Amino acid sequence: MIVSRVALKNWKNFRQVEVALRDRAFLVGPNASGKSNFLDVFRFLRDIAKPGGGLQKAVLDRGGISKIRCLAARRSPEVEIDVTLSEYGKKDPIWRYAIGMKQETRGNRATYLIFERVWRDGVLIVDRPNEEDEIDQLRLTQTFLEQINANKEFREVSKFFESIFYLHLVPQLLKHPEAFSGPGLSEDPFGKGFLERIAKVNKNTRAAWLRKIEQALRIAVPQLKELKYTTDLGVPHLEAIYHHWRPKAGKQRENEFSDGTLRLVGLLWSLQEGDSLLLLEEPELSLNAAIVEQLAPMIYRFQSPKKRQVMITTHSGDLISDRGIDPQEILILRPETEGTVIENAYSIREIKDLLESGIALEEIVIPRTRPTNIQQLSLF
Repeated sequence: MIVSRVALKNWKNFRQVEVALRDRAFLVGPNASGKSNFLDVFRFLRDIAKPGGGLQKAVLDRGGISKIRCLAARRSPEVEIDVTLSEYGKKDPIWRYAIGMKQETRGNRATYLIFERVWRDGVLIVDRPNEEDEIDQLRLTQTFLEQINANKEFREVSKFFESIFYLHLVPQLLKHPEAFSGPGLSEDPFGKGFLERIAKVNKNTRAAWLRKIEQALRIAVPQLKELKYTTDLGVPHLEAIYHHWRPKAGKQRENEFSDGTLRLVGLLWSLQEGDSLLLLEEPELSLNAAIVEQLAPMIYRFQSPKKRQVMITTHSGDLISDRGIDPQEILILRPETEGTVIENAYSIREIKDLLESGIALEEIVIPRTRPTNIQQLSLF
């Protein structure tokens, strides 16, 4: 399944938006326009659905409703998320899940539901608050999504949200783990435990995935000839072997890899791990432009056989320069005084006309994301 539509009200940067999504989505926009916050909608639903999660924890992990609610919301206290799920490559909706929430005005200031609704094939099968919720208001501090005994009729939705995958590997966490002691985030979104994640995969599967990564690295990383998984006193490591005139001299472990190499390894691993919705943030970081130009077709080759949806944030014209990208896959985020607006690139008449005149997609889209009067920055 894929997310084919999402509507938001008062979610972070977004006062009110509704956008259709395809099997692949490229989100472009200025800094602080809300690209990461858009992806966080799906992480939020995952955090509600996953074991040990739930509505209260998902909200608290983000600093409470006050940190989630849009600054342009003014007197409107509620936050709403409405998501439609369809089969890969099809438009007809199968499921629709909607949730509205706000914070208690007094007491322990818990988050409670204004509504929770589920539709299957267009038929409403869950509509809260129900009679039991009216009798016991405390029930509204939990969603049915997070309760096994309550989500039986739509457990497919819960499992879909629970399986959403996000990894934005930060090389320094992997190179210098001792410098980042203390409790990490439960989902490990930045790859501090990436090697442990690799270690948990079945030996044969791990070897097959690493062989594919090795093949890519041989092309992208000069002189690299082998990548392998090793352990040292039970501690997992990645080891690269480079061509060198001295036998056994050209070895490196992950703490010696370049940032770009580590980020490419993380990206390639993510594409192979699972078949759920994959959220990628700026995969172009630390990579040579020639490599970035190949990311979009490479991602497509991994996702297509699995029928997997991928959402990607980017600032890179090189990444969206691939001619296989449909302009309808490009979502442009534009900040305004009343919150960020999201527009499909092909729905903008000026962009459509320029594309039809033969101008390249990246030459049209990326300039639209530049801050106004950016040239004045050089004066500082």
